[in-house]
Amino acid sequence: MREQLREDMKAAMKAKETRRLSTIRLMLAAIQERDNDASNGKIPDEEILPVLNKMVRQRKESLETYEKAGRDDLATVEREEIAIIETYLPKQMSEAEARTAIAALVKEVGATGPKDMGKVMGALKAKFAGQMDMGKANGVVKELLTPK
Repeated sequence: MREQLREDMKAAMKAKETRRLSTIRLMLAAIQERDNDASNGKIPDEEILPVLNKMVRQRKESLETYEKAGRDDLATVEREEIAIIETYLPKQMSEAEARTAIAALVKEVGATGPKDMGKVMGALKAKFAGQMDMGKANGVVKELLTPK
């Protein structure tokens, strides 16, 4: 992923794509920041996706704020950055796909009630990291494991 970002940064420089270039630089800086915090000086590649997901979440929050404030210029920048960052993330499951996957995983791990929620969430994170919003997944798991 790091190498891909560096190559894409060079390509953006050559093509004079300023928005893409600045966004890739922000992504590399966020990864570097996490690398600096890591005990061995470099986070494993599987920890890069959560960094990028966090960047998307932050931009979506900013986008909402800018839209409420009527700042269309800043909202456009956030939309463009979100689109660029998302090209490096795995395709997100639709709500229906996520619900089906969660229901299958609940059966697979043998979860029967709310006490098994941690087991299901752990399995979800391991199997579908970056492919679904874990906050929304948490709600679906709770709904499926709560007796009616």
